[in-house]
Amino acid sequence: MARREEAGLDRDLADLPADLRWREWMCRIEAVMFASASPVAREDLARVVGTGVSVDLLIDDLAVDMVGRPYEVAQVGAGWMLRTKPAYAPAIRAAADVGEQALNLSEYDLAVLAAIAFHQPVSRDGLKDIFGKEISRDLIGRLAERDLIGTGPREPRRGAPYTFVTTETFLATFGMASLRDLPDPEQLVDAGLAGPSEAYDI
Repeated sequence: MARREEAGLDRDLADLPADLRWREWMCRIEAVMFASASPVAREDLARVVGTGVSVDLLIDDLAVDMVGRPYEVAQVGAGWMLRTKPAYAPAIRAAADVGEQALNLSEYDLAVLAAIAFHQPVSRDGLKDIFGKEISRDLIGRLAERDLIGTGPREPRRGAPYTFVTTETFLATFGMASLRDLPDPEQLVDAGLAGPSEAYDI
């Protein structure tokens, strides 16, 4: 759904010198990302800058401007967001109330999530084939409740069961711009995170 532009917003800032105008557009983009709970699409960021201005160049300059700060600009799917750098995770956990943001998923839950990520779109029957047992609806519900997975296309077979796919929240949670950032199965084996057969099964 298209968002309504703010009536009093001066997008072009024609009264400002070029360098101050660029700086103000960068600040606007940072403010929008800061206020948004989800990645912000290019077309939405374009609503706060001058007509025809390159949002990509503004984002690049903003990313450079943030070097040395505890958070960074991250591309997630088709949008951008501000994300705390991983190095500061221990400090945040020690001092901030992040209870609702914590995943609180077991190793098995994470394995099912990884299987969905690597094999999507995948049905419950497909997951059963991978794990050798039925995956509970409660587990699928927990992953969906955290917006880590959503429904994909129905399988083209009798009963047309739903499939599952990962979401932009999944990408943001695990620090990925796209599914191309998933580790290669061989990398999982090399890192000791999976055996040679497990790497292809989950």
